[in-house]
Amino acid sequence: PNRSNLMMEPEVDPDLSTSWSRCGAEPRVQVRLGRTGRMDETNTSAASTPPDDTERLAVSHTEMTELLVPDDTNSLGRALGGTVLHWMDVCGAIAAMRFAGQQVVTASMEHVDFIAPIEVGEVATIEGFVFDTGRTSLDVTVEVRAADPRTGEHRQTTSSYLTFVALDDDEQPTPVPSLVCPSDEEAARRDRALDARLEQLEQVCARHGL
Repeated sequence: PNRSNLMMEPEVDPDLSTSWSRCGAEPRVQVRLGRTGRMDETNTSAASTPPDDTERLAVSHTEMTELLVPDDTNSLGRALGGTVLHWMDVCGAIAAMRFAGQQVVTASMEHVDFIAPIEVGEVATIEGFVFDTGRTSLDVTVEVRAADPRTGEHRQTTSSYLTFVALDDDEQPTPVPSLVCPSDEEAARRDRALDARLEQLEQVCARHGL
């Protein structure tokens, strides 16, 4: 799709209270960062209103497995960063499409830390789910774990937060269902993701002196 279709004109909003302000940065465009730490698009179209329907978090849950083969490794026999990011993008997109019931495009991938390498021959598990929504956007948390299939030993290797935008048949942004968490497990997953994302944003601010 034409990326220009997704562009929105930023508006200055000096009265916004954002999580960025906690880090000492003044908001420059009209985005909201509350407890969730999520950026929500401004509703610039009076004709587009949020849908009345809802969808539960569990519907979006997606888990993939990948065997790391030599073609996807660097000279040290470890997973290429680009390969891992590709896996995460695919997993996140599937989660977003399951939730929205629409085609989606990637709008952003937030800060990524490669915590541990994935060695050739290991099995990577990529897990993601929608934990927050805007009018036409969906926030997905994605984690990657690696395991040795011979010993069962496993560890977390990578995590990030991705934002997707749902598109209609004309490839224009379209409203998505509201997120609901009817079970205690779903509510706990959502809250952990929201809190972890906000913590990451604050760490990034501190790291860069913002």
